Formats: sequence, structure tokens, C-alpha cells
Amino acid sequence: MTTDLAPVIRRNTLLLSTTSAVNSVVLQLAAAVSTLTFVLVTGHAGLLGLGPAIFLTSSGVTAVIAGRTMDRHGRRPVLVVGFVALSSGCALNALATRTSSVPALLAGLVLIGVGMATSLLIRTAAGDMYTPERRARGISYVLFGSVFGAILGPAVFSPMFAGKQVDPDVLTVPWLAAAAIALVAMAIVMLVRPDTREIAIQIGAEQGAPPPGAAAPLAEILRRPGVLPAMAASLASFAVMVSVMNLSGYVVVQVHHHAQDAVFPIIGAHVLGMYALVMVVGTLIDRIGRTPALAIGLLVMGASVLSLQWVQGVPATAVLLFGLGIGWNISFVAATAQLADLSSALERGKLLGFNDLIASLLGASMALVGGYGLETSGVGALAVGAAVVVVSPVAWILWREQLPTASSEA
Repeated sequence: MTTDLAPVIRRNTLLLSTTSAVNSVVLQLAAAVSTLTFVLVTGHAGLLGLGPAIFLTSSGVTAVIAGRTMDRHGRRPVLVVGFVALSSGCALNALATRTSSVPALLAGLVLIGVGMATSLLIRTAAGDMYTPERRARGISYVLFGSVFGAILGPAVFSPMFAGKQVDPDVLTVPWLAAAAIALVAMAIVMLVRPDTREIAIQIGAEQGAPPPGAAAPLAEILRRPGVLPAMAASLASFAVMVSVMNLSGYVVVQVHHHAQDAVFPIIGAHVLGMYALVMVVGTLIDRIGRTPALAIGLLVMGASVLSLQWVQGVPATAVLLFGLGIGWNISFVAATAQLADLSSALERGKLLGFNDLIASLLGASMALVGGYGLETSGVGALAVGAAVVVVSPVAWILWREQLPTASSEA
């Protein structure tokens, strides 16, 4: 890497990390109260999984379009549009809680899904700026910003719920605050210069890669050794993480009968687990290889979600959600690094977008099934089902020939 490129990478990494911090504040609110918002506005508790399913489906459909657009036009424009959509969705949810408008709520959830899809693809920009032997660490630098978001989220939103009854009107101000915060994330990401796709092309040229030509078809990319194991881990970990996280607010308030503001320390602990150790995890993944990390992350997630059936207290639930976050962190960073290693700058968005489509649709299905199981059979059904899903790919991943570490590949 040339010395003149290093300061640009450091600056963009800092900006993207700050964007991750601000974005995670908004996503904490969405995770904590989307299910409650849906139930309170519509009055249908039996459909409590439908709210997360709507924005997860919207997120999946958007991910494919956003990923391909990133490959053609760059990462920054897509991220900017995504944060505008996220802000608009939060504002519509605020309107729905004030007016009990189901159409406004549905539109808001769809736009939140659009924003979620594009903000998740920030890891594409992170992977662009680092060589394979340092890619997991580079991704971890950007994701580390979310640690500060994990701390800031409860500080911002918990006072808005303290001492208040569960009521739609109570949710109006938090959703409006989230809309404003999403615009802050948009403003920060607009400062990223040059677009990270151009950095990826320059790094490839410095390492002797041929000039970027036409991207390979998706079917060809999927046949590359190592792509499918990484996708299997990514799909299972993301689907279980988002479904359990989005249903946990309902479990804490409506099943275990804790105060509504108790949700935010739990979600904050989960987000902290997702990102607090990310820099250590990134370095570890680069050293031990992607495949062991994929399996370890899934097993940690499985143990965490399975244990949810035996706890009811807020501290214990927070600890298990923290463990769920750590497991997701390990498997997600390893999968992202592996997929980035196996794709060029003009293929990366398409591949990660397709991965996110399948993951979001699987997460939406799990939210629907998990919500129904939670309502009819209790927390145990949700815990066991999620554990089975997240550990099921482990044997297959380990059975595959273990891939070398990124450093040896380089």
C-alpha cells in the first residue's frame, strides 16, 4: 500500500466507524420497540412477529439492489440514500404511534428495512480498504464504532421511557429522535472521500491484480471454494440474531412483565457484545483462519439462545444477549472477511447483497415462526428453535476442507 493512500484509509475508517456508532443507536430503538409498536398500533398480539418480518423482508429485497448499485456507482451514494430512508421510516413510525395509522406504520417498517439493508453494507466499504491479510481487522475497525452506540443508545432512549406505562404515545418522541439521529449518520458518511470502491481498485493494482473488468456472474462467484461455507454461517447467525433481538423486547415487557425502559439495557448489552471485542476478534480471525472462527461463533450463539428459556431477570437476560452478540460478532466478521477475500471490488457488493437477501428472508421467516411459537408455546419454543437453526451448519462447515488463513493466502 502506498504511503499517500494510508492517511486516506485512516480518515475514511474513522468516518465509517463514527457512522456505525450513530447508526447503532437508531437500530437499538428499532430492535427494542418495533414489535411493541406493531402490537400497540394494530392491536394484534398474535401477529407480533409480523413487524420484524416486514422490515427484514424489505431489507433483504433492498440488499440485492443496493449491493449491485454499490458495485456500479460506488458505496457512498447508496449509504446516503439508505440513511434518508431510515430516517423517513422512523418518522412514519412516530406518526403511526400518534395517529394509530396502520398504513403509516407499515410504510415506516418498510423504509426502516431499506435503511437497515444499506447500513449493513457499510462492511463492504470497510473491506474495500484493506488487503486480505488485514481485512478482518479492517472490518473490525469500522464495526468498533458501534461500541459507542451501544453505550449511547440506552443513555438516549431509557429516560424517554422511565416511569411510563406501555402506550403508543410514549413511543412517538423516541421514534422522532431516531429519525433525527439517522440524518446525522447520513451527514457523516457524505464526508467519505474518495469512494472506498476506488480505494479497492487502487489496492488491487498495487498488489498486481489485473485492471477491473466485467464482474463474474453471481452463479460463478457462488461456486468459488469457501463462498458457501461463509454464506451458511452468515445466514444462520444473522437470521437468529435479528429474530431473537427483535422479539426480546416483547419477551421482557409482555412475558416477564418488566418495565418498558428495562429493554434498553438488555439491547445495549447485546449491541455491546456484538462490537465490544470486535478488534480482538478481527485480529484472531486473521490468525486462526476463517473456518474455525465461523464454527466457534455459531456454537457460542447456540449456547446463548438456548439458555434464554431458563432466565427471566433483566441482568441474566442481558448477559445472554451479550453472549449472543459475541457469537454473532465472531461468525459475522469471519464470514464477511471470507466473502470479501473471494470477490473483487466490482463483485463485492453484489455478493454481500445476495447474502443479505437470503439472510433477511430467513430472519423474517424466523421472526414470524418465532413470534407464533412465543405466543402459543412460550419462550422455550423460541430458544430451542433458534439454537437448532444456528448450530445446524457447524458440522457441514467443519467437514469442508479448512481454508488457509488470509495471511497465507496473500
